[in-house]
Amino acid sequence: MSNWNRVFKPIVVLCVICIVITGALAATNSATAPVILEATIRAQNEARNELLPEAGGAFSKVEGVAVDNVDDVYAADNGTGYVITSNAKGYGGTITVMSAFSPDGTIKQIKVTEASETPGFGSNVTDNRSYWERYAGLNGTKPLVLGQDVDGWSGASISSRALLKAVNAAIEAYNAIP
Repeated sequence: MSNWNRVFKPIVVLCVICIVITGALAATNSATAPVILEATIRAQNEARNELLPEAGGAFSKVEGVAVDNVDDVYAADNGTGYVITSNAKGYGGTITVMSAFSPDGTIKQIKVTEASETPGFGSNVTDNRSYWERYAGLNGTKPLVLGQDVDGWSGASISSRALLKAVNAAIEAYNAIP
């Protein structure tokens, strides 16, 4: 058997397969990326409207707020408050939280929009609206303390701290709004 058939032919065949698969993945990505982006923007707008319904769906992005772990800051066009998207590292991955603030700095409510925490433990923090309600009405002008301002979830201490860290990042961003 020649070196071509034994060594080089399998290498060439594998390279051609890799090129074809890479092209197929690139084509799939370019076809689905706009659809995914549109769905993400729609979900974010719906979450903002859910958190601050008195805004009437009219929000403007606030620029110039540079705080670690904060992705977006939106102000209601009618002055009824702000919705801030922040994140923190939890046990199973990143937890993304939207926090709504009234103009006086009170936390109106929060919502976890993305999380991959452990089912049955960390998911109690990220999927449980009754846990999120513990943040409603708290003072958003100073950082919150776990065990003082809000209690953690037993068995999900890492997830509880991550959620608090994301909310505290939102509080810091709220206080940095020009």
